[in-house]
Amino acid sequence: MAYDSFSILTSTAVPLPIENVDTDQIIPARFLKATERVGFGDNLFRDWRYNQDDSPKADFVLNDATYQGKIFVCGHNFGSGSSREHAAWAVYDYGFRCVVSSFFADIFRNNCLNIGVLPVQVSTEFLAEIFEAIQDDPSTQLTVDLHKQSIVLSSNGKSEFFDINDYKKDNMLNGYDDIDYLSNIKSEIEGFALNTPL
Repeated sequence: MAYDSFSILTSTAVPLPIENVDTDQIIPARFLKATERVGFGDNLFRDWRYNQDDSPKADFVLNDATYQGKIFVCGHNFGSGSSREHAAWAVYDYGFRCVVSSFFADIFRNNCLNIGVLPVQVSTEFLAEIFEAIQDDPSTQLTVDLHKQSIVLSSNGKSEFFDINDYKKDNMLNGYDDIDYLSNIKSEIEGFALNTPL
């Protein structure tokens, strides 16, 4: 498996109610030299998390111990800007397994799905409810069920369904990337090749 399989995740959440967050903020360009998906979590939102002397900015949510969890709840249009896959790597390496927003940039969404981070798109109204619930009580939990394609807010039981491509859903349930998927159906591919006339 390329990453841990995803089925049902129940967790508290970290809120970032800022719209139009682009990939240059998620992982600044100066940290893109590495080619392996390790170490990027340390620099997730580097310029928002740290001062120039590398001291943490106390008012940034990732430096606030009040908020913890494997779910990252973000404002509208998250992951816009350049197509760098390192942005998704940074989110995963930090420890998030699900990102919730009312809209994702397409390339960022696909990059997340390729490495085991589930992007859950909800309505603007439900996103506002989630932010409010977390603000009122940081111990509020969300349950994301990939099988049912649903997200439930524990504080009031409200839920919404989300869309996901069937192929990507199956890969996430199994922890597969594209290469894993092809390896898993290797015998079918070989059988097809043997039975297909040239």
